[in-house]
Amino acid sequence: MSSTYSQIYIQVVMAVKGRNSLISQSWEEELYKYITGIITNKNQKLIAINGVSDHIHILIGMKPSCCLSDLIREVKKSSNAFVKEKKFTKFKFKWQDGYGAFSYSHSALDNVIAYIQNQKEHHQKKTFKQEYIEFLRKFQVEFDEKYLFDWIED
Repeated sequence: MSSTYSQIYIQVVMAVKGRNSLISQSWEEELYKYITGIITNKNQKLIAINGVSDHIHILIGMKPSCCLSDLIREVKKSSNAFVKEKKFTKFKFKWQDGYGAFSYSHSALDNVIAYIQNQKEHHQKKTFKQEYIEFLRKFQVEFDEKYLFDWIED
């Protein structure tokens, strides 16, 4: 076979350090556009992005040549600097070190996109911690709750 053909869809979940509610609705769209630019400039396809004040979800169509950890490191580093440069918040904005990455088949994309687009409604009923633990269990990812993130006590 002379070419590489693939279909790789990854949903990334990133939280603000300490789960601080720092992403304001007044500037979240600018942040999402900036992150979209980073992913696009790395020759990956951003399919959906949305979130709430303490975390975001990104659905990416990835090429097999892309290293996910390198891509997310660049997204975090550059978007941290972008938020600081734009002075969107008077508080120190930083993403937590870890992230979640979950793969999907093409047939699941419509449901994943709808889920991401409805984050604000979804989180009126469920906390980020509840959501994240459900993801880990659904995808059968082994974890120790005390090492997930630097959780703020609920």
